[in-house]
Amino acid sequence: MSQNQAFCCSELNKGLIPSSLFSPSRQPFVLFGSHSTKENLNSGNFNFPSEGHLVRNTGLGGSTAKHMVVQCVSPKGPLACSRTYFFGTTHTPFLGKYIKNPKYMLLSQIYTAVVEAVLAGIECYAKTSTESKVNEYNTHFSPVQFLFYRSKISFQIQAVNNHGRFVSLTLLASMMVFDVPDLLTGRGCLGSVVFSESFLTSQIQVKEKDGSINSETSHIVLTAAIPRYASWLVEDSDVKLSEKAQHILKEDKSVLGTLLTGGDGAYIYSSNPQATPAEGKLYFFSDGILFSDPHHGSISISKNHMSSISLYDGDSTSIVAALFVDVKCSLLAHLPIEFHTRDNFLMIALFPKTKIYKAFYSQVFSSWQNQTNSGLYLRVVQEEFLSVEQKRLHSSVQKLFNALSFPSGKDGSRELKISAALPELERFLQHFTVSSVSHKPIMRAHLPILLQQSEIIPDSKAENDKVVITIITGLPGCRSSDLCAFLVTFNKEHGRWIVYRQTMDSPECFSATHFQRYLSSVLEAQQNHSVRQSAYVKKNKRLLVVLQGYTDVIDVVQALQTHPDPDVKSSFIIGAVNTCVEPLSCYMEHRLLFPKFLDQCSQGLVSNVVFTSHATEQKHPLLMQLQSLIRAANPAVSFILAENGVVTRNEDIELILSESSFSDPQMMRARYLMYPGWYEGKYGAGSVFPPMVQICVWFNRPLEKTRFVTKCKAIKSLLKPSPFSGNIYHIMGKVKFSDSDKVIEVCHNTSSNSLSLVPVQEGPTPPDSRSDNRDCSSQQECFLVFIGCSLKEEDIKDWLRETAKQKPQRKALKTRGMLTLQEIKNIHVKRHLDPLPAGYFYNGTQFVNFFGDKMDYHPLMDQFMNDYLEEANREIEKYNRELEEQEYHDLFEQKT
Repeated sequence: MSQNQAFCCSELNKGLIPSSLFSPSRQPFVLFGSHSTKENLNSGNFNFPSEGHLVRNTGLGGSTAKHMVVQCVSPKGPLACSRTYFFGTTHTPFLGKYIKNPKYMLLSQIYTAVVEAVLAGIECYAKTSTESKVNEYNTHFSPVQFLFYRSKISFQIQAVNNHGRFVSLTLLASMMVFDVPDLLTGRGCLGSVVFSESFLTSQIQVKEKDGSINSETSHIVLTAAIPRYASWLVEDSDVKLSEKAQHILKEDKSVLGTLLTGGDGAYIYSSNPQATPAEGKLYFFSDGILFSDPHHGSISISKNHMSSISLYDGDSTSIVAALFVDVKCSLLAHLPIEFHTRDNFLMIALFPKTKIYKAFYSQVFSSWQNQTNSGLYLRVVQEEFLSVEQKRLHSSVQKLFNALSFPSGKDGSRELKISAALPELERFLQHFTVSSVSHKPIMRAHLPILLQQSEIIPDSKAENDKVVITIITGLPGCRSSDLCAFLVTFNKEHGRWIVYRQTMDSPECFSATHFQRYLSSVLEAQQNHSVRQSAYVKKNKRLLVVLQGYTDVIDVVQALQTHPDPDVKSSFIIGAVNTCVEPLSCYMEHRLLFPKFLDQCSQGLVSNVVFTSHATEQKHPLLMQLQSLIRAANPAVSFILAENGVVTRNEDIELILSESSFSDPQMMRARYLMYPGWYEGKYGAGSVFPPMVQICVWFNRPLEKTRFVTKCKAIKSLLKPSPFSGNIYHIMGKVKFSDSDKVIEVCHNTSSNSLSLVPVQEGPTPPDSRSDNRDCSSQQECFLVFIGCSLKEEDIKDWLRETAKQKPQRKALKTRGMLTLQEIKNIHVKRHLDPLPAGYFYNGTQFVNFFGDKMDYHPLMDQFMNDYLEEANREIEKYNRELEEQEYHDLFEQKT
């Protein structure tokens, strides 16, 4: 028993763990011999005195008990198990004579059958998840049925926690055979035999090629580390037989031949489910071996009982050397029952660097390779010639060696010990990891990849016949278009390029339907070429999918996976997914990331993250912080520095244009775990939060460049805190300005407050996505896409109207008070020589009256100003009349 289990049993006896906390099936106990009755086991109340419950007085008629039943319960968890252990051996050491009357082993044989029945029941339950099927199976399986009435046998599978309440994960399978009679004497009851294990099951839904769904199951016995079989030498006759076998060591010539060498540290093991690697002393003779340990006593195996001996050591001094001994049926009476197997073979393990290991190679190996009188000789075999069961046994002892040889207390020591105690744990965890994520089916061809049993993904169509899709994505302002332009320019001589860009006038960042139609048109265009041309085109064609927005990459992947035309789906393959990151455009506020940022860097999808700024400042705090954050979300991602989308290293270009990165087995496994159901397009990516709106506005008239730049630069100062309503974070599109006829590509990012105005290069351009739903005669030339939180189209149009040439305003009539000093001076200059009224003269600089008063202005200046105002107002009234007669249309052709 482990320390926890021994503690639980002892504390219960002391009264520190109230039995009321446990149901009878969950109560720890140790019962010897005839005290293990059905009544005691079912009631859980043990009222016999302690002095009467001893090994020496609980057998038949007060004799020594032949066995004990033990139930161990974890005090802090749902684990529990029960065992039947024995006092006395089940074999007689071979001393040269065959045994006519083998030992009476009724309890041991029943226990062996019970162990097999429970383990078979667990395996059946793991496949069917139905206890009735298990009971039906065990009804026909267990040889115990031939000995007892069914009322004497109890089998059940239950799921309980440490308080006896139902839980759905950990299960307990148990079998009890109650009140076994003494068939030898026909008097009294030997007691009961019990066995139980706690286990976990795992089930994966698998989709076959024909579309049917099957289950792939796995299970692990969590309490398998508790020895299923144990025995002790109690009776004097057993001890004397064991000691007699040890006398062989002192004889010059014995039934086993001449002693060659021996020592501690060897292990004996078999494929019997009751067996665990037993450590003891091993002695090699010229004609056999002798093994001894405190539990079994002496086990002698003559070469006359062997049919073959083979050695596997992996050609390495760090691999456990395993002797596989195929034994004859005549040896079974001389072999402990736990080593009895259907295939009749034993494994003897020698750990590297031990004395017995070195002594074997120096004193036994060459001798045993020579054929003896029995016709046997030692054969050295390679791993590929080992059976599945032999490989399993060797793997178990190799894990045990690794755990024992690793320094205790160091990192990894605990994991190695767990692996040695539960050799199947790693295999089960691989299965359980997949099954616990989702119940959605997995393709049969992909299952070995997910369980890490294979690194090859089968494909029915050759990779060379497929068009490789390279996806470039990122948040608005990430410069994904710049990276695309660089790649096309840099690699244009290496093949034909097709570029797919998202539709701008759609309220969605990505339209799966539009993308699927595009793929169909690409394949149709290929098929329309001649056979010779088509072969060339297929070999060199590559599709670049450029996305910029709050798009989930998984939506693009699922759009390809769910294409309604199987031929189209099988003609394309995703090579690599690359995410562009502009460090200054990642945060909405403080350290709050824009929606979908980490989703666009997710493992299983994204192979490379391309940083399009700060490439020359690799130690910049913002860049380092983002790299650390992305690395936490996607440990295997590659970082590429490409200032303004320009990649400077050939190795980075190869990473971006990889044709197999997306199909890497580890990527495939992560994709299934992160996005269950993706292969059939059943994964829901989730909504964008905070909600982002994309509004596309079309127009024909030119904008005023100065007004537009000023309005863009002012947006950042107008940003509002959470819930961010009305915030504009990005503007992109194509416009014309009044000072030029060229079409200008606009890209404004509010977070970085950067505005890019680049003339569109003349030449052929991809067809406009608007052609699907717009009349060509009414197409408008300019458009802008506004992205932000809770945006309204009318508000966007009002904002945009202010960047265009404004409608002339009516002029107000002038009054005397509105005349400026300069206007008054101009009036004076124009009319200062007009005739003077009587009594005034002009002395050349000033106007003087009869009284000698001097003035700077003409005496009729008031009249002159009134004349000026009258003439000016006539012009204003004429302008206003003409303005009212004109029709004016704003940026969106609306009459104002």
